[in-house]
Amino acid sequence: MTVQTAQRLLEVKDLSVTYGSGTRAVPAVRGVDLSVAAGQKLGLAGESGCGKSTLALALLRLLPPSAHLSGEILLGGEDVLTMKWGRLRAVRWAGASIVFQGAMHSLNAVHRIGDQIAEPILLHHRTTQSEAKRRVRELLTHVGLPVARADAYPHELSGGQRQRVMIAMALACDPRLIVADEPTTALDVMIQAQILRLIEQLVAEQDISLVMISHDLAVLADTCDRLAVMYAGRIVEEGPARAVYGAASHPYGRALSAAFPRIGDSASRRAPRGLPGDPPDPSALPSGCTFHPRCPVAVEACAHEDQALVAAGEGHRAACVHVGAPVRTEKAL
Repeated sequence: MTVQTAQRLLEVKDLSVTYGSGTRAVPAVRGVDLSVAAGQKLGLAGESGCGKSTLALALLRLLPPSAHLSGEILLGGEDVLTMKWGRLRAVRWAGASIVFQGAMHSLNAVHRIGDQIAEPILLHHRTTQSEAKRRVRELLTHVGLPVARADAYPHELSGGQRQRVMIAMALACDPRLIVADEPTTALDVMIQAQILRLIEQLVAEQDISLVMISHDLAVLADTCDRLAVMYAGRIVEEGPARAVYGAASHPYGRALSAAFPRIGDSASRRAPRGLPGDPPDPSALPSGCTFHPRCPVAVEACAHEDQALVAAGEGHRAACVHVGAPVRTEKAL
């Protein structure tokens, strides 16, 4: 990314995540490089199984023991992967926090939401109960919930309200980075829009960096400054949000963009273009470019040669043999 080193809050270098070991090792993330500047919003897009959530959890070392990580995850210059437990515990919530998809499964069903929001405040700020309660009231107001809801249990709230609680918890200790993993999953369209606007507003007001994960390229393009597109555990395209969404250089990025009908475009509404097939099994990745079995413009070299990210415009990179060369419109394999 075109982010000056001095400005980088998060820098991921050659990150790989593998589940299992030996002959049963399954690569979920493969050599990912990403940078996020202070105050920047990065969107991470791709189909299910491409490694987005694994990457998100790796940022705070929240993966299970079966996951083996290599590379570097620098948060404010410190490598998360080599932090001792005490330092890592301090960084979580206060340095970076995460909003998980499915708030009902992330909240404790037998504790009031006010107590759950107060817990990280008491732990990290070592403040008094009364000060923690004041901060809880402040956070609930910030996310648009009545202060009285602090005494409610998770099951007494709607899906949108629970997601607002998760955002309040993520903001509780004034982190520099928030990772939002599909924060609007299972919410209706109107509530999705409210939650997205809320996140965008709070991030802007408090100058927080954001990494947002979604299947929906249009949502990310509307919310984020930059986009990174993942496929089979790798970044295949990244650049300015509008450039990636409106003029993707990688065939996979173009397919994701075309999968959503555009308002005012009757042709795309009546015949939305999808992408045939499924992402590859991580335990049996195809040779060469992993996208070539589904790619409409693949050539013979794609089956044998993997592609590195190369310049595709100002601050824009893509991993495709056609970048910088005329794109063929017929599949040659």
